[in-house]
Amino acid sequence: MIDQDHDLISRCLRKEVAAEYQLYRRFAAKMYGICLRYGGDEMEAEDILQLGFVRLFQCLHQFKFEGSFDGWVHRIFVTTAINYYRKNLKFIREVDLTEAVDAEAIQEDVLSAITTRELLEIIQNLPIGYRTVFNMYVIENYRHQEIANLLGISVGTSKSQLHLAKSSIKRILESRNK
Repeated sequence: MIDQDHDLISRCLRKEVAAEYQLYRRFAAKMYGICLRYGGDEMEAEDILQLGFVRLFQCLHQFKFEGSFDGWVHRIFVTTAINYYRKNLKFIREVDLTEAVDAEAIQEDVLSAITTRELLEIIQNLPIGYRTVFNMYVIENYRHQEIANLLGISVGTSKSQLHLAKSSIKRILESRNK
């Protein structure tokens, strides 16, 4: 796979349209899934996807063949989604974690009763701050300090946004199961 990646990247760097299309086809569906998690709807996800591919082709010369190319592409798209969020951020409601209502963890039996698509819709409908921090912490495994640095917020805000996201998801799931 490394030889195939090297050949494909080399051809893309030479601006071969067929290679660029091949790279797009290889990653579009998977990266769209990332974009859907961060975007509020399909239109935002498509915007992020387009920006991600522009960024990917701009940065392709920086890939050093150290580590997984798939992982490197994934990181480009997550970073693009985060930057999209930061650029379009109007307001994050800062809530002190001690003021937030304590919520229990989402139970696995509740999660198993819904489809991946339903869970994605729930995440997409979260306020942008909740959604972004939830994705970064739960899905991408960032720590709160990293999230705070990347988003320009405090660690406390990151923690409260995550807490409120989980509380919202739990409340939505519980209301669906009544």
